[in-house]
Amino acid sequence: MNATHSEPAIINRVHPSGGIRLTNAQTGIILVLPALALFAIVILFPLLNSMYMGLLERHLIFGGDEFVWTKNINRILERNFVDLLGTTLRFTVGATLLPFVLGFATALFLNAPIAGRGILRGLFLLPWLVPSVVVSFLWMWIFNANYGVINGVLRSSQLITENINFLGSDTTAMWAVIIAKSWNTFPWIAVMILAGLQTIPSELYEVASIDGANRLQQFWHITVPQLRGVITTVLLLSFIWNFQHFETLYVMTTGSYGTTTFAVAVYQEAFEAFDLGRAGAIGILWMGLLSIVVGIYLYFGMSEDS
Repeated sequence: MNATHSEPAIINRVHPSGGIRLTNAQTGIILVLPALALFAIVILFPLLNSMYMGLLERHLIFGGDEFVWTKNINRILERNFVDLLGTTLRFTVGATLLPFVLGFATALFLNAPIAGRGILRGLFLLPWLVPSVVVSFLWMWIFNANYGVINGVLRSSQLITENINFLGSDTTAMWAVIIAKSWNTFPWIAVMILAGLQTIPSELYEVASIDGANRLQQFWHITVPQLRGVITTVLLLSFIWNFQHFETLYVMTTGSYGTTTFAVAVYQEAFEAFDLGRAGAIGILWMGLLSIVVGIYLYFGMSEDS
């Protein structure tokens, strides 16, 4: 037994070729270094550079690299920060709650003992597999004011007499974008909820049924508590992703008619107004708010682990 337990230690100390001997920690660091280098080049450097530009008076047309400290940030705070925050929160909350409700209902349906359940699970994943840009163009056609499917159905049903410009109105453009985004993401939520449903012991429902609990009571007192961790994770991750979503908003409305979120505003300032300083300032404020949400997610994640 003693010889058996001492073998790993001997192997760690003696290198057969007589070369450099590395500890497990050093080996782990070397293996992680390429990923860290890629992270620094692709994510960290562009992020820090964008934050630095937010402190400069930099314009792609007029030039300039004057260091102005927080002048750009103060300008955004005084000018349109509240509007950007309100629009971003409206989109984020709507694009989080609507697909969550749809995904939860879909998961409950797919978890029931129905015929062809496996095929249906595969079919419901199709919207999730379609790229966001493709989904955006698809829903632009559906909501089109001249030849859109929805207007065609409403007119054939005699519910309206004139076509509705869904994407050209302040009252409907945001809802159209939220619906498009929800259609694209609700299958992911359904998969997560379905996975959680399958981990709930069936005995809990049997005991509750014997005690006289109906389906609604079983749902509130068994299903929801058992899925609390999954629900929290899904909602927080969806909120974070939607808070920084760009494609659907810009492709469908180009940020017009009350759909200019932080992500769209950064693009507009940098590549339409060519003002990198203000774009960077918006990015700094946007990242600060997003960091708070990420901190909440990490807090709940650590609470679940403990």
